[in-house]
Amino acid sequence: MNLTPEQEELGRRNFLRALAGAPALAALGAAAIVKGPVPGGPVRLGFVGMGGQGRILLEQTDPRFGEVVAVCDINPLQLQRTDEALRKAGKPPAKHYESWKEMMDEEDLQAIVIATPLFLHAEIAVAALDAKLHVLCEKMMAWDIQGCMLMVDAARRNERLLEIGYQRHYNPVYQAAYEGIIKPGLLGEVYFSRLVWHRDGSWRREVESPGPGFDPSRWGYPDLERMYNWRLYEQYSRGLLAELASHQVAIANWFWDAAPEVVIGSGGVHRYRDGREVPDHIYVTFEYPEGRTALVSSILSNAFDSCYEAFYGTEGTLILEGESEAYLFTKGETKATGIERAAHGDGPVGSASKSRAMEAAGEAHTRGRPLRERVNAYELEVSGFCASVRTGVPLRGGPELAMSSARACIAAWDAIQNKARVAVPAAV
Repeated sequence: MNLTPEQEELGRRNFLRALAGAPALAALGAAAIVKGPVPGGPVRLGFVGMGGQGRILLEQTDPRFGEVVAVCDINPLQLQRTDEALRKAGKPPAKHYESWKEMMDEEDLQAIVIATPLFLHAEIAVAALDAKLHVLCEKMMAWDIQGCMLMVDAARRNERLLEIGYQRHYNPVYQAAYEGIIKPGLLGEVYFSRLVWHRDGSWRREVESPGPGFDPSRWGYPDLERMYNWRLYEQYSRGLLAELASHQVAIANWFWDAAPEVVIGSGGVHRYRDGREVPDHIYVTFEYPEGRTALVSSILSNAFDSCYEAFYGTEGTLILEGESEAYLFTKGETKATGIERAAHGDGPVGSASKSRAMEAAGEAHTRGRPLRERVNAYELEVSGFCASVRTGVPLRGGPELAMSSARACIAAWDAIQNKARVAVPAAV
């Protein structure tokens, strides 16, 4: 979404005006942590998967709420970088493990944070839940629907919390949009949403040798290429649908209080014909109940539109951009001001493997004055999860909402692969 500075200012003013009488924007999403440390002290955490996303979650763990006891990764280079991150954050060192099973056996943990490749989510989460640990697992929930169901069943039978890493649910901007605009129905009847995540980059990571004698086949990877670039291979990943689009589908499901029933999709490997198996361009249409439609596009050839979710209603339009900006336009305002292209270019953006706000949307594409200081939804997510463990406060996301996003994105994968109209499995 590319608005003129005048449109941005108008949209911000409208958004803040709409929140008058609603809970303050700064309080939304942060309510679980403003009271200080949770009763019972910090939750003892073990981290599994210390790549970029795992380290972001670790760095944003507030020590009042979570104590990082141990970290686990098969790659010793990632453990070294984790030590550096802990030192930089002024946090004490954590014990290293190569095996997550050994870590859970040996450490007195209360919860696990999982930031591994997608295909491992279900196996690790189920084992942790069966060990009576609470689980915060990165998105998408699991590689397939069966894995999602196993995770939900394990959480229920062990009476443990299972949260999935859709940090937008903990973002005060999204909370304010939901509470102050969506729930009161200020947009009128909303039949259409556009979900966009566009980048200009290969999504490929540089392959580094972890050291002499390192054998990736021990961990299910035939070579280092697949270990580092697992997102590009179907065995381990669902590509852009899982790593990016699932965030936005979760928002549409939340705002509409519904899940899509049918999906049509297209896409493929168009730009980077380098042996990858997952599309570098996807275009998906989700059909929801009551005549609602969400269009999803995620591409790796042009970053001009960057990242946003837009909801178009009969009385207004809501745009959430880059996880930090929110614009509200009443009926007719967008047309009256005239859409113009902002001259910010198509430069490369941050690694698509990370969904942190500054890098996922591309720092160079964050234009103008933000609605508020850029919120750190990851800190709120980890702190909120720990507060839920200690106090029983409901999770902001939860497995049911995460599973509805996973079901939709897995069906979209099938639609693209089979060039067919596919029914999205209903909740059971």
